Amino acid sequence: MLANAPFRRLWTAMSVCSLGDWLNILALTALAGNLTRGDFRAQSLAVGGVFIAKMLPAVLLGPLAGAFADRFDRRLTMVVADVARFAVVLSIPLVGSYQWVIIATVLVECVNLFWVPAKEATVPNLVPKEQLESANRLNLLVTYGSAPVAALLFAALSVAADVIRSVVPVFSGMDPTAPALIVNAVAYLVSALLIFTLRGMPKRDGAISSPSVLKQIVEGWRFVSGDRLVRGLIIGMLGAFAAGGAVVGVAKIYVQALGGGDAGYGVVFGAVFVGMALGMFFGLRLLRELSRRRLFGLCITVAGLVLVAIALVHNLVIVVMLTVLLGACAGIAWIIGYTLIGLEVDDAIRGRTFSFLQSTARVTLLLVVAVANPLAALFGAHALRLGEVSYRFDGTNLVLVLGGALATVVGILALRHMDDRKGVPLAGDLIAAVRGERFQPQGPEELPGLFVAFEGGEGSGKTSQSRMLAIWLRDQGYDVVQTREPGSTKIGMRLRAILLDAAERGLSARAEALLYAADRAEHVEKVIRPALQRGSVVITDRYVDSSLAYQGAGRSLDPEDVARINAWATGGLVPHLTVLIDTPPEVGLRRLGGAADRIESEPLHFHERVRKEFRALAAADPERYFVVDGTLPMEEITRRIQDHVREILPDPVPHEAEDITGTMPAIRD
Repeated sequence: MLANAPFRRLWTAMSVCSLGDWLNILALTALAGNLTRGDFRAQSLAVGGVFIAKMLPAVLLGPLAGAFADRFDRRLTMVVADVARFAVVLSIPLVGSYQWVIIATVLVECVNLFWVPAKEATVPNLVPKEQLESANRLNLLVTYGSAPVAALLFAALSVAADVIRSVVPVFSGMDPTAPALIVNAVAYLVSALLIFTLRGMPKRDGAISSPSVLKQIVEGWRFVSGDRLVRGLIIGMLGAFAAGGAVVGVAKIYVQALGGGDAGYGVVFGAVFVGMALGMFFGLRLLRELSRRRLFGLCITVAGLVLVAIALVHNLVIVVMLTVLLGACAGIAWIIGYTLIGLEVDDAIRGRTFSFLQSTARVTLLLVVAVANPLAALFGAHALRLGEVSYRFDGTNLVLVLGGALATVVGILALRHMDDRKGVPLAGDLIAAVRGERFQPQGPEELPGLFVAFEGGEGSGKTSQSRMLAIWLRDQGYDVVQTREPGSTKIGMRLRAILLDAAERGLSARAEALLYAADRAEHVEKVIRPALQRGSVVITDRYVDSSLAYQGAGRSLDPEDVARINAWATGGLVPHLTVLIDTPPEVGLRRLGGAADRIESEPLHFHERVRKEFRALAAADPERYFVVDGTLPMEEITRRIQDHVREILPDPVPHEAEDITGTMPAIRD
């Protein structure tokens, strides 16, 4: 990834900024405490005020900043933001008052709200899609990996400040946090220089015709709430933030209750980041065969259960080990969440989506942190006695248990929203992934033939490509059965006439889904399964994923219901390979000739939803899918498909070629 020069420069700038951000948190909270020393309650309120000041700007300016990142030049936005942060942070030690600390904190966070979405929306444009997960892994590594480095640097600068104050009389009145704030300001200036010299970053010009800022914000919010995948991601990530807020609010007191003191608190703090690093780099490798959508919800659920265990176990060593596991689950979930958002959200509204997540997460964290300590204090400390055994359960335990329960529930909801392997048992899927295998239903594995499905939108070229693949395979000596959906059986032809009749406008979405499933059941029993049982290569034009895309996303039916009826209709039969010819709807629809059938005549936004779902299915199951750009020349598409199919072909066993489409009317994409 770091061989990519534009990404490397952006990553370096982000590394410097992350170090500066952690220094900023440490220095400002320490300075607030120093300015109010002598009164414990005043110090507590002062430090809490800094945290509140850092989170509140997200409430109002987060969505606006995201729209700004989508509308204007992102490089210029980031450079101006860095210069502004440099100036504000540098002024803090010069002014030296608590009021200015709060004001400066608000100003810095306002600027951060413009910098972060611009950066997040730029990364997917600098790296290939297949490397986006690796890029996000590096980004999150430096974001959280710089925290312990910043802590060590802050400690070193504080010691250096004490030495300078004692040796040089002129600096005797200097606050110990001043050097850290100066280094913090310089870090922002270095980031500005790096981004200013960055080339290859996509630009956005506010002079082009585009919707108003308010309209863009509304559009972004509507997209987040209306897209099932993104909604599941947002639910999961916000649940993780809520659980994290519970930990932030009471962890210090809880570790002290376990007898760990400041040293124990530092070990627990470090254990979180060690776990995140392990999860980011080893968790995804260990479970590479598990669906990313499933893994996302599973990790949040496990994190919630681990947090409950942390709350109930009164042993600091075990708590540290469990904290490492908690961090690993969080690292895996964040990598997957950011990767899926980068892949699934269009560039035009990606900034608003990241900004919406950032803003809502901060508000969630603020609310939980604000409630956690009062709730713990209100509950108080209690000792439960069971005979001679005494068990201590106080307010910190209660808050952690509630946070863990919330994360568990949210993880289950995210898993239900995003599960893309309905009908496949989660336990079996997970065990197979740990073994380095991909769990498959027994049906396809028992059949000796090869099953290839072609998918794509209207006019994508899939029918022509499936026919050319069948011809090529016959030339290689294979027994090939070329078929299609709907209409490959006698009953299927009648169903096809109903389903594609442009006059059948009154057909309900549920009836349409059931009719396609009925055709598919007949198709599998009469054509596909018998051919596979005798060892043929079966090539079908459309299969189950078409129903998930057209009826699930296009007709807005519950994808769980669509998947369930089709799994039952096919007996769990899954293709060995699914070729997706990815063509923009406006391109494919222009290719069609003659009168449009009932599906082809749907509006453009219907076909856009279908395409997006096809791409989501392919991203969730990359081992089964082979995606080809449908705008490439036909010969190039054919060559790429043949090259990929050649890798999975069995040894050729020549038979008399069989083509069941010979008795069928011509098939049109």
